[in-house]
Amino acid sequence: MSEGTLHLQRPADHVVLLEIDNPPMNSMGHAMRELFLKHLEALESDEALRAVVITGRGRAFCSGDDLKEKREAANSNATESGLTSNLSGFGTLLGRVESFRAPIIAAINGWCVGGGLELALCCDIRIASPDAQFVCAGVNIGLMASAYRLPRVIGVARAKAMLLTGSAYDAETAERYGLVTAIHKADELVESAVTLAKRISSRAPLSVEATKRMAGHAPDLTPNEAVELQAKELSVLVRSTDHAEALAAFREKREPVFKRH
Repeated sequence: MSEGTLHLQRPADHVVLLEIDNPPMNSMGHAMRELFLKHLEALESDEALRAVVITGRGRAFCSGDDLKEKREAANSNATESGLTSNLSGFGTLLGRVESFRAPIIAAINGWCVGGGLELALCCDIRIASPDAQFVCAGVNIGLMASAYRLPRVIGVARAKAMLLTGSAYDAETAERYGLVTAIHKADELVESAVTLAKRISSRAPLSVEATKRMAGHAPDLTPNEAVELQAKELSVLVRSTDHAEALAAFREKREPVFKRH
C-alpha cells in the first residue's frame, strides 16, 4: 500500500499549493493525515502566507480515509477504542483545515468521496472541474460523513438527498446546489484557484482572517452575539497598520501595500 505524499509549491507570493498524491484515489490514511497536519502546522506560523489551494493529482481530489488500512486494522483484532481513534484522527485533520487562519480553496479535480467531501467542506471556497464527482459515501460503508457540514452549505433538503442515497453527483449539480462556486476546464482548474488565491492574498490579511472567522461562526450566532463578535474583531482591525495603509492608499490613488499588522 502506497503511503502517498503531499506536494507543496508556492505558485505566487503569499500563496501555497498543496497537491494530494496517493494513487489511485488519494485516500488519507494515518501517514497521509500526519503529513498533512505537519504541513498545516508549518504554514500556520508562516506570516507571509495568506491563502492555500488544495487539490488532488490524478483522477481524484480525495477519497477520505484509507479503507484498506481500516480493514487491516479490523482484521488484526484492533480494539473498538483503536478503531474509534482512527475516525477521530481524521476528524482532527478536518478541524485543523476548517480552523486554519488563512483562507483555503479546494480545487476539486475529480472524485470527491466520503471523507474527501468532508475535507472539501472544511475549505472556505470550492471550485471544480467538469470531471468532479461528489459522493456522500457514509451510508455506502455503514458509517456517516458530512451530515453536519453539508446541510449548512447547501441546505437540509438537498443535503439529505445526497447523504441518504450515497449517489454520485456531478459538477453541474454541485454548482447548482451551491456546493461549488464555479466550474473550470480541467487544465485551467488549478490556475483558476491560484488566481483566486492571489486576489484574496492582495487584500488586507488581518481583515481577511477576521472575516473568515466571523463568517464561520455566523450560522450559529444570535444577532446580539454577532454584534459582539463583530465589535471585538473591528476593535483590532481599526487600530491596525494595514487599515491606515488602506486609507492612505485611497487618498493617494494607489494600490495599498499590506504587511499583516
